[in-house]
Amino acid sequence: MKKLVGIIFFLVIISGNMTAQNTNENNSVVISNARIDTLVQLHIEHNKKYPVVQGYRIQILMASGNDALDITEEAKTIFLEKYPNTPAYLTFDEPDYRVRVGDFRTRLNAEKFLDKINRKYPGAWVIQDYINFPEY
Repeated sequence: MKKLVGIIFFLVIISGNMTAQNTNENNSVVISNARIDTLVQLHIEHNKKYPVVQGYRIQILMASGNDALDITEEAKTIFLEKYPNTPAYLTFDEPDYRVRVGDFRTRLNAEKFLDKINRKYPGAWVIQDYINFPEY
């Protein structure tokens, strides 16, 4: 009998706690921390300032020397005339100027485009680089 009274008492206590947790489904309470909000805001500002993500590009030319800038600018211009829908980038990392093309999220996509341009740029290769965010 004591066990039965104990079980009933236990069930009454549990059911009382369960009803105390019922909430109106139309209302939500969000408990937030100001430090988290600040961190999220800093992340958003960083992404606006540096809109890049890890991806792949194809390096079609690397040159150094006195006329390297002229050579790479011309190569970039010629590439953009042939492939106007693919972005091209001229970068400098001492002592070399580089022409890299494309903003590919996967190596597979970069390899497919490399196959397409391989005849015109036989020395080109896929390289991991920071790319611009793709537009959706």
